[in-house]
Amino acid sequence: MIQHFDIQLSARQRGYHIITSEILNAIGRLPESGVLFLFIKHTSAAICINENADPDVLADFESIFNHIVPEHLPFLKHTIEGPDDMPAHIKAAMFGSSISIPIRNGKLDLGTWQGIYLCEFRNKGGSRKLTASIYS
Repeated sequence: MIQHFDIQLSARQRGYHIITSEILNAIGRLPESGVLFLFIKHTSAAICINENADPDVLADFESIFNHIVPEHLPFLKHTIEGPDDMPAHIKAAMFGSSISIPIRNGKLDLGTWQGIYLCEFRNKGGSRKLTASIYS
């Protein structure tokens, strides 16, 4: 059986945000076993799984990826929406637009220190839409 859920995340500031509980609240009760597939419907934001305990990790992600893909690169052509736009597309492509998480015993089978991140790469990205699909 497949269930689909449309999830609308509120607008967040640029950076990395743990959204695990928000996803679970939107879905409700999980099946005993299966797979949760999450897909973000944007090209300038991403989702991933990483550290959920130390907030320094969130800040370090922002610092590292701004160093790897800085704004104001003189050779970029796609700049009509601002200097953060094309770097946001590149960062989103590096992370990807989907993740899959096993469901076991009615819970997401995440590691002890893992959480679901919204990676917001725009200065004013606005609300973000996700599709959550549960395969059970």
